[in-house]
Amino acid sequence: MRVMGLDVGSKTVGVAVSDALGWTAQGIETIKINEDENEFGFERIGILIKEHEVSKIVVGLPKNMNGSIGFRGEASQEYASKLEQLFGLPVVLWDERLTTMAAERLLLEADVSRKKRKKVIDKMAASIILQGYLDSQK
Repeated sequence: MRVMGLDVGSKTVGVAVSDALGWTAQGIETIKINEDENEFGFERIGILIKEHEVSKIVVGLPKNMNGSIGFRGEASQEYASKLEQLFGLPVVLWDERLTTMAAERLLLEADVSRKKRKKVIDKMAASIILQGYLDSQK
């Protein structure tokens, strides 16, 4: 069974899944959401859970640099709670400090254009979150 990693923002959710052995994370897509209109992408996530036979979900928890939880962190905690209710799978919150910056740096080093970076950064951040979690389980 695979693990799904999510990078939850206010406008998008980056999605990554592990390989069947739980060794590597691959970014698969970015889901557009709209918090203001209560559109959170849960329907699409449910489809991806079935499609990829997901048994666990890892949600990035954006902590402040001092370790405290701010508004975005609270929103991620609520999102994780809703995922647990909807899909009945274990959901793990994973410290995601600096993952978006790490993803941006990797894309810059790969000389990816700004336009293309914008399209892939969220799923890449989800991959980094998930890979961090997978590595911690070994």
